[in-house]
Amino acid sequence: MYYIRLVLFLLSCLIAETAFAQQVILFDGSFEPIGNKLEILTDSNSTISLKEAMKSTEFRRSTEEFPNLGTKPYSYWVRFSLKNVTAGKTAGIQLTQAMMDYLDFYELHGDTVKRANFTGHKRPFNNRYLKNQTFIYQIPFQGGDIRTIYFRVQSGKQLILPVYLGTIERVIENSLVIDMLFGVYVGIIMVMILYNLFLYSTVRDRNYLYYVIYLVVVLLTQASMQGYVFRLILPEYPEIADMFIYFSTALIGIAAIEFSKHFLSTKTYTPKLHRFSYVFYALYGVQILLALLGYFNWSYTLMLMLAMFSAIYVLYMAVVIQIKGLRSAKFFLIAWGGFILCVVVYVLKDLNLIFPYNNITNFALLIGSAFEAVLLSFALADKINILKSEKEQSQMETMHVLRENERIIREQNVVLEARVTERTAELNNTLEDLKQTQSQLVESEKMASLGQLTAGIAHEINNPINFVTSNINPLKRDVDMLLEALDEIEMVGLSDRPTHEKKQMIEEYKEDLDFDYLKIEIDQLMKGINEGASRTAEIVKGLRIFSRVDEDDLKKADINEGLNSTMIIANNLLNNNIQVAMDQGDLPKVECYAGKLNQVFLNIISNGIHAIHEKFGEKPGGELNIKTYADEENVYLSIKDNGTGMSVETQKKIFEPFFTTKDVGEGTGLGMSIAYNTIKKHKGDINVYSSPGEGSVFTLRIPISFSND
Repeated sequence: MYYIRLVLFLLSCLIAETAFAQQVILFDGSFEPIGNKLEILTDSNSTISLKEAMKSTEFRRSTEEFPNLGTKPYSYWVRFSLKNVTAGKTAGIQLTQAMMDYLDFYELHGDTVKRANFTGHKRPFNNRYLKNQTFIYQIPFQGGDIRTIYFRVQSGKQLILPVYLGTIERVIENSLVIDMLFGVYVGIIMVMILYNLFLYSTVRDRNYLYYVIYLVVVLLTQASMQGYVFRLILPEYPEIADMFIYFSTALIGIAAIEFSKHFLSTKTYTPKLHRFSYVFYALYGVQILLALLGYFNWSYTLMLMLAMFSAIYVLYMAVVIQIKGLRSAKFFLIAWGGFILCVVVYVLKDLNLIFPYNNITNFALLIGSAFEAVLLSFALADKINILKSEKEQSQMETMHVLRENERIIREQNVVLEARVTERTAELNNTLEDLKQTQSQLVESEKMASLGQLTAGIAHEINNPINFVTSNINPLKRDVDMLLEALDEIEMVGLSDRPTHEKKQMIEEYKEDLDFDYLKIEIDQLMKGINEGASRTAEIVKGLRIFSRVDEDDLKKADINEGLNSTMIIANNLLNNNIQVAMDQGDLPKVECYAGKLNQVFLNIISNGIHAIHEKFGEKPGGELNIKTYADEENVYLSIKDNGTGMSVETQKKIFEPFFTTKDVGEGTGLGMSIAYNTIKKHKGDINVYSSPGEGSVFTLRIPISFSND
C-alpha cells in the first residue's frame, strides 16, 4: 500500500509540473508581438511578491496578441522565458504602452535574479534602462541560453500589454519610427496653429482664437498620452506628469465643446443644447476630482465615456444647426464626423469591445485629430470668403452713396451760387455730411486693403502648407520601403548561404531598390517638410508686423522691417513676372505710427504693380526697385516701377481724393490721398516723378524724430 501511494504521489507531481510548465519562446532575432505567449497572474490585492509569483500555479496563458487587462486597480504578474537560438544576438523587449503607472522588471537565470528595474509613469524617468517614452529592456545572452522574464504591472488607466520581442537594434528602430510619425503629427498641428493665429490677428474673429486654444490642448494631451511630456518636459516630476494626463484629457473635452459652441453659434440656433453643455463641464470636473482623490481607475473610465458621449453631443448639435441652414456647419460635420469615428474606435479599443488593440486603433486619436485640424481650418477659412463677400457688398454700397452725394453736391453748388447768403446753414450741413461720407470712404479703402491681405494669406500660406502635406505620403512610402529593405537584408543575413553570396544578394537587392536614391529622397522630403513649416513661420511673422494694431500709438519702428512685411502682403500680386530689387540701407528707428506707414507702402507698391501689369500683362520685363537710406534727420524711401507712367495732368491730381485712373470697381481713389495725408502727418514729404510709358518714381521723406511743433 505504501508503494502504491508513493507511485500515485509521483504521478500527481508529474502531472502538476506538466500542467504549469512554461512555454519557452525561441528568440531568432525577428521583431514580433508576443502577447499570446505570455502567462499572466492577477494580483487583486497587490500583495504577491516575486518569490510567491515564481511558486504560483495560478498563471494563465494569454489568448490575445495584445492582452487588454481593463481599468481595474489590480496588479498583474507577467512572465515568459526566452531561449536564444541565434549566434549570440542581443534581445530587446519593448512595451509600447507609455501610460503604465508601475512596471517592475526581473531577469532570471534559473531561479537567480540577474537584473531588476523599477520604473513606470509614476516613477522618475531616469530609472529606465533606455531613455524612451516606451519601456525598452536589453537582454544580453549567448546562443542556447535561457532567460526567464517577470513583469509586475499596475496602472490607474487602461492597462494594455503590447509587448514586442526582437533584436535590440530592431526595437530601437521601431521606437524611432514612432517618434518620426509623432513628429509629423506635431508638424501638422503646429502649422494649423500658426495659420489660425495669423487669421485671428488679421480678422479678430474669436473663433480662430478658440480653435488655436483647442489645438494647443489637443497637442499637449496627445503628447502626454504618448509619454512625450514625461520624457521631454517633466522627467523629474512623475507625479505631475501623470496627473497632467487626467487634467489634459478633461481640458480637451471642455475645449472641444467650447470651440464648437462658438463656431456653430449654438446660443443663437440651439439655446437648449447650448445650456446642456454645462452638464459635461460638471462631469469633467468630477473626473478631475476623482483623480485628485486618488481614484485613478474611476477617473480614466469616466474620461473614456465622456469622450465618446461629448463627441456625439457635438455631432448632434452640428446636424441640427446644419438643418437650420448655417453654411459653416457643413464643413464642421465633415471634420467632426471623422474625428468622432476615431474617438469611438479608440474608446471601444480601450474597453475591449468590437475593436482590438493594433497600430491603427492605438493611434486613432492622432489620426482623427490631425484630420480634424486640417478640415476645421478649411471651415474657418471659409469665413474669410463670407467676410470678403460682405466687404465687396459694403464697398459697392459706399460707391453708390459716393456717386449720389457727388450728384447732390453738384446740384447744391448750382443753387448755392445764387443763394449763398440765405443758405449758409444748409451749406454747412451739406459739407458736414460730405466729411462723414469721406470718413466712411477712408474706412472703405482700409477694407480694400484687407481684401489684398486675405488674398495674400490664401496665396502665401497655402504654398508651404501644401509643401508639408504633399511630402507626407511619399515619406511614408519611402519609410515603408526602407523597413521592407531592413527585413529583406535581415532575412538574407540569417540564411545559411556563404558570406560572399549573402553580400552579392544584398547588393543586388539594394541596387533593385535604388537604395542610395531612397536615402537621398527621404532626406529631401524631411527638408521639404522643415522648409514648409519654417516658411509658414516666416510668413506669419511678417504679416504680424504689417497688421499692427497700434496705429494710434506713437512708437519707434524699423522702416525696413515694415517694408519687408508689406512685400509679403503684395507678393501674391507679382505673379512671378515682376523682378523686385531691394536696396535697404542701415536705418535708425523712426518715431512714427507704424501701422499707418505700412498702409502707405502697400498703396504705393500695389499701384506700381498695377501699372506694370497694365504695360506688360503676363509677359516678363516688369521691374520694381525699392531703396532706403538716411541722413542725420530723415529717412528716405524710393519706390520705382517701369510701368505705364503718368501724364503731367495725372501727376497734378494723383493726391486728390476720389481721383483714380482705374476702371470702375477696381479702386476708390482714396489710396494716394490717404498716403499723402499720412506722410504730412509725420511732417514728411512725398514726391512723384513720372513719364508716360517709362514708369514712375515715388520718393518719401520721413523725419526720424516726430514733432507736433
